[in-house]
Amino acid sequence: MEAILKNAKSWLTDFFDDKTKNEIQKLIDNNTEELKDRFYKNLEFGTGGMRGIMGAGTNRINKYTLGKSTQGLSNYLNQVYKDEQVKVVIAYDCRHNSDTLARTVAQVFAANGIKVFLFSELRTTPELSFAVKYLNCHAGIVLTASHNPPEYNGYKVYWTDGGQIVPPEDGAIVSEINSLSFEDIKFNADESLIELIDKEVDEAFIEASVKNGNFNAKGKDNFKIVFTSLHGTSITVIPEVLKRAGYKNVTIIEEQAKPDGNFPTVVSPNPEEPEALSMAIKKAEEIGADMVIGTDPDSDRLGVAVRNLEGEMEILNGNQSMIMMTKFLLEQRKKKGISGKEFIASTIVSTPMMDSLAKAYGVECKTALTGFKWIAKMIKDFPNQPFIGGGEESFGFMVGDFVRDKDAVTATLLACEIGANAKANGSSFYKDLIDCYVDYGFFKEKLISLTKKGMSGAEEIKQMMIDFKDNPVETIDGSKVVVVEDYNTATSKNVITGKVSPIDIPKSNVLIYITEDGTKMAARPSGTEPKIKFYFSINTQLKKASDYKKVDAELDAKIERILKELNIG
Repeated sequence: MEAILKNAKSWLTDFFDDKTKNEIQKLIDNNTEELKDRFYKNLEFGTGGMRGIMGAGTNRINKYTLGKSTQGLSNYLNQVYKDEQVKVVIAYDCRHNSDTLARTVAQVFAANGIKVFLFSELRTTPELSFAVKYLNCHAGIVLTASHNPPEYNGYKVYWTDGGQIVPPEDGAIVSEINSLSFEDIKFNADESLIELIDKEVDEAFIEASVKNGNFNAKGKDNFKIVFTSLHGTSITVIPEVLKRAGYKNVTIIEEQAKPDGNFPTVVSPNPEEPEALSMAIKKAEEIGADMVIGTDPDSDRLGVAVRNLEGEMEILNGNQSMIMMTKFLLEQRKKKGISGKEFIASTIVSTPMMDSLAKAYGVECKTALTGFKWIAKMIKDFPNQPFIGGGEESFGFMVGDFVRDKDAVTATLLACEIGANAKANGSSFYKDLIDCYVDYGFFKEKLISLTKKGMSGAEEIKQMMIDFKDNPVETIDGSKVVVVEDYNTATSKNVITGKVSPIDIPKSNVLIYITEDGTKMAARPSGTEPKIKFYFSINTQLKKASDYKKVDAELDAKIERILKELNIG
């Protein structure tokens, strides 16, 4: 506690503003536990950048923690591109303080002689990724905490290719940041270096989204869509993209259309949570819509609901929507006679069904660590191998490479194309998904997230990972574990033969068990939230579509047995 108190008192110097000093002094005087949580560590870059609760302290998002990161990034950019005028672009979402924090970040860059393009109003994360390349910038920043609760904000850093930073840049930037004290931050901007941007970049992004996501599907006039932005940024672009692609029957949930950092109509603005889409699904039932689309606050994730075999709206999981989008893109390329070196991409905790798809269409499926920055890195590392599309289980998808992060804007259009085309052909999105299970194997996934907050929660998560490694699971639902993949050591061990092989993927705190019957279980701490996540994938054959409900129930029962056996849930 002595070190924490010393750290906190360092924020009472004249360098810090009065509001910050008053906030810290009150905690010192009255709230020891809160003070601990704010100063027991520094916020770090995870899989999605820097994300945390807003407030004063080293373990919080504020002008000083973001300012220090921006100062370190400025130093690094000016070192690497010392003979150029360095340029960055900044966007921000609907969250509390996102606009003021974005302005602060812009000022620190400008104080370091860096040219800044700052969006005049809130914009989506995919547009920020697009803008990095469109404006020939060296880096990009978006102020967002994605789907986290209202008290959170965050800071994601993008590099020259439009993808989030990866090795070696990330390590070098972090080292630079860690070498600084807060007093090293330059806040006195050269305002002439800050330029507001909006319509020109908007127009270019909309055109690119329509170009990449529109496949001239049949039946657009008869396809009814309900769309909700969940109080986020996608309202600025998705309705226009759908309109230009030819969709006329789009109902917007007006109660959720206004950007609002309180997210007043939902428990969580996360399309992975069924409750978030409940208002849109209710409207869809009222008007007989074919599809519901909902996006998270910064519009990189999308939730899709379609009518199931009983005609009821059912929310697809991220693996299901990813499979359908990838299959559609592969089919379109096949129709054009395109084949050869292309690749699709997924992540180590997503459905193995992507491998089955790739094999069927004669393309490669590259598998990355969790996070789209690794998929973006693949695109950069293999410039002669065209990227078709890909995603991950957490409701993210990327169409082509014009955006180098998950992109709910273009993916929304693509989902509508698939649905409209299926309906026009006398089928449906859901029926076509079942046909995929018949053709490529019936894969079913389940995600369990356990929240463990604060310092004690972080220790508990750490211990859970140690326990799984030191006391390995030997069987899962009666099937023997045959492979253990430890991404901390980048090794894969064949339990039967004892052979240990290297994994050609950067090290990460992930442990995966694979059994004889193809069951897969992965455990990993979240890089951006106080959670530990467990991913399960099981599979079987589906001989004919009419067996779907029966086999689906059998797989559900298997997952429940596994959760009970491992005491997870």
